[in-house]
Amino acid sequence: MRFVFVTLFPNLIKPYFEDSIMKRAIENNLFSVEFINFRDFTTNKHQKVDDTPAGGGAGMVLKTEPLYKCLTFLKNKYLNSKTIFLTPVAKKFNQKDAKRLSNENTIIFVNGRYEGFDERIIEEFADEVLSIGDFILSGGELASLVIADAVARNISEVLGNKESLNIESFEKNLLEAPTFTKPKTDKFLKNSEVISEFFKGNHSIISSLKENLAIAKTKYHRPDIYIKFKTRKKYEK
Repeated sequence: MRFVFVTLFPNLIKPYFEDSIMKRAIENNLFSVEFINFRDFTTNKHQKVDDTPAGGGAGMVLKTEPLYKCLTFLKNKYLNSKTIFLTPVAKKFNQKDAKRLSNENTIIFVNGRYEGFDERIIEEFADEVLSIGDFILSGGELASLVIADAVARNISEVLGNKESLNIESFEKNLLEAPTFTKPKTDKFLKNSEVISEFFKGNHSIISSLKENLAIAKTKYHRPDIYIKFKTRKKYEK
């Protein structure tokens, strides 16, 4: 797996892969990262990458030339790649997308700035257009990092314990059950005793308890997902 980040600000992204799980995964050749500054593909004297919007309006829009040349270069270099544009005007990314995209060979993340992309560039090159939520960021870099992290965690061997993926939030339309650590009673917290069944070793009871806690948590925090869970359980009967 290869992640290619097309951005005007590579240094906003690079540090994330220099520590922790992502660093170890790269060192173990589980995936690689590449950073391309599309300003390098400009031909004008001042390497200008933006222009005023057609029809007027505030802000500046990214010019087509540098992105066209950059993405053409990458498409020819990585023939089996998937190009994803990050923009709030798009489908919302989710865990199913993370799993699906973890099977790709190369993902090219195109990160916008200012007032965004000329729509014609998206129509020309985008295999997918994704958003991470109903809010506006200063650029696509944070969004591409969010998606890259979520995708990378689903690549085989990136996580130390692959079973971790099976109990995470959004599996089976449930949020993950509350988690606790030892000791049973925490001297720093009031009313902090952990449920006693967690310490008795009956895995069947613990599993059932965790599922009930996950259901309650989902119903309270994400009723939209809870409805999907109830529907799935209905058809499983």
